[in-house]
Amino acid sequence: MWPRPQLSPYSPTFLTHVKFHFGRGVVQGKRVTAQQEPVEAPRRRGDKQRHAIVQAVRELLEEKPFAELSVSTISDRAGVARSGFYFYFDSKYAVLAHIVGEAGHELEELTQSFAPRGADETPTAFAERMVRSAAVVYAHNDPVMSACNAARHTDAEIREILDAYNETVVNQIVPIVEAELRNRTASPISTDIRGLVRTLAATTAFTLSGDSAFVGPNRDMDDAVRILEKLWLHALWGGQVGD
Repeated sequence: MWPRPQLSPYSPTFLTHVKFHFGRGVVQGKRVTAQQEPVEAPRRRGDKQRHAIVQAVRELLEEKPFAELSVSTISDRAGVARSGFYFYFDSKYAVLAHIVGEAGHELEELTQSFAPRGADETPTAFAERMVRSAAVVYAHNDPVMSACNAARHTDAEIREILDAYNETVVNQIVPIVEAELRNRTASPISTDIRGLVRTLAATTAFTLSGDSAFVGPNRDMDDAVRILEKLWLHALWGGQVGD
């Protein structure tokens, strides 16, 4: 088990130290497909097989790309029979969808359910809250999110899973920006708010997944997070740092 660093989860330095492997709760006996998100509930002790399968995929993705994983490989690593695998998931993509769904729930928790900017929260602080929350989620779920983004151009099912995840994020943030526009507290660089937020979200996803086109050969994630914060700030608020 990885020790919990004594750093604030919103500190950029935290992002290069933390790497958790966790399995959130699921409902026992319910089979998950790649098209549906599992209902979340506290994991029961007797539901160890499903947790073992999810953990096996996490571990295997540290060793090889998702395309090289098979149900047999996952089952062997999890210590379950193939029939046990198919009792819980209909494919390896369903396991991936489950993990991405967990990441979405975690992001919602860290952002306080994508809470709008309060009267005492500056645009700078809001940008930091959103970007650093996303960075923590990617760090917790590495290498799953990195593997997904690396494979999205060659695997249609992974692309569909990620697009659904990203669209959920976009749907949460767009109303926040639109509300600020009505209140004249935001000054976005484009009138196409949805397109702008989608571009920012995609840039954030590729950057936090460690894509070298975005983070460079040195993969300095602390600097990358700070750049993302400035990007969101200037794109949505024109670089405002006060009220």
